[in-house]
Formats: sequence, C-alpha cells, structure tokens
Amino acid sequence: MNRFLDKDITYLNLDKNISSILEENNICKVNDLWVYNKKTLKNIGMTNSDIKKIMIKLELLGLELNKKYNK
Repeated sequence: MNRFLDKDITYLNLDKNISSILEENNICKVNDLWVYNKKTLKNIGMTNSDIKKIMIKLELLGLELNKKYNK
C-alpha cells in the first residue's frame, strides 16, 4: 500500500480553489481523492486544469486517477 494514501489532502499543496472544492465534498485524505475518477471530479465542480494539477501531484506520489494500483 502506498504510504501517502493516509496523508491529509493538504500534503498535496494544491491551489486554494481546488482545496476548497475538495473540502466542500468531504475529501480530506489523499485516499479519498485517489478513489475518484476524472468524470466524478468534474461533477463536483473541478475544471480540466484543476484535474490536471491533481493528477500531476498524485503521479509524483506514485498514484494515478483511474488506475487503482501503486507503483
């Protein structure tokens, strides 16, 4: 299991607008975010740019949206 999954979402150091959308949707841990896919993130109000930023941050931790495995 990836050691970053239990970290608080603030660990990703995302923009304030992204963080506020995540907080509004009770996404508090990296694991909470990781289980979402792109379509679901769009449905909660994320833009394509926001999703790309999230994907980059997750990939730096060895995690990918839509692919639930650890590198």
